[in-house]
Amino acid sequence: MKAFISLSRASGNHLPFPINRNTPQGDKNYKAPTFPILPFEKYSGNPIIAPDASHNWESAYTYNPTAIVLKETIFLLYRAQNSSKTSSIGLAWSTDGTSFTRLPDPIVYATESYEQGGGTEDPRIIRVNGIFYLTYTGYDTKTARLCLATSTDLLHWNKHGPLFPNSPHSKSGAIIDQKASDGLYHMYLNDSNMAQATSPDLINWSLTAKEPFAKPADDWDADLIEPGPPPVKTSNGSLILFYNGRANGKGGYVDTSYSTGQMLIDPTDENGPLNRLAKPFLIPQTAQETQGQVPEVVFSEGLVQYKGKWYLYYGQSDTTLGVAIADVQ
Repeated sequence: MKAFISLSRASGNHLPFPINRNTPQGDKNYKAPTFPILPFEKYSGNPIIAPDASHNWESAYTYNPTAIVLKETIFLLYRAQNSSKTSSIGLAWSTDGTSFTRLPDPIVYATESYEQGGGTEDPRIIRVNGIFYLTYTGYDTKTARLCLATSTDLLHWNKHGPLFPNSPHSKSGAIIDQKASDGLYHMYLNDSNMAQATSPDLINWSLTAKEPFAKPADDWDADLIEPGPPPVKTSNGSLILFYNGRANGKGGYVDTSYSTGQMLIDPTDENGPLNRLAKPFLIPQTAQETQGQVPEVVFSEGLVQYKGKWYLYYGQSDTTLGVAIADVQ
């Protein structure tokens, strides 16, 4: 049975403004992109969020964020770890895209048996009809499970349990925030070959019959691929999916290094991506990206358009949080 748990630890914390189902979402001058969204430049002030020793839950590592724009403010939900490497999800906000204020307490943390020991990892957020849908990984130190939680205010969350209890190793769920022409919501998931799932209501999900949706295609992602932020719709109605890939040491890419690419997709076409970038556009280069808890990693999970720019938020070596910025086309 699915567990519905109200998380209230953060109820005493204060956001810059109250959030409810009527809070405006998105940039008021939003322009739909064309494929691909390029070029991105890494922010010279990275990392923008680093561990905070005064808060035990985020005292060791802060990385892998998702992002959403509400009332002309960017909100980041990010993964944090303490010294025992138990993960929680924190919340921060910004009005310039690079300087963030954080809540002192996590908003999603381990409460269920499938989260004990490892915690709650790698969030990805969408909002439909005023409800936030958060996919995350519940990890009990043995098995990683793709889970779902919902909220209307970003502070109190109802957990709906693992989405695929019979496929416990599924993870990394990126949901499209609109129904496709087949009348269903679509999600991309997994961390080897990429799978696809559908849902009539964003709560109950089924893996599609044709698997996988996409496979590694080049040396930079030869070991595995997994989705990044929720897909964004292009000006012609197709979708851009940012995704992360791991190299196997060939083609000049460092063995086990993670980079980020882009693919063009149609959710109703099960035959795979319509197009891909030939090479990754974001690779580990700086000291923060090549040295850390897991070296040689840039891992992208948050993408928003804000005040004429695209902000791509990513984890740096599973240690700190960075951003890369591109002009709106």
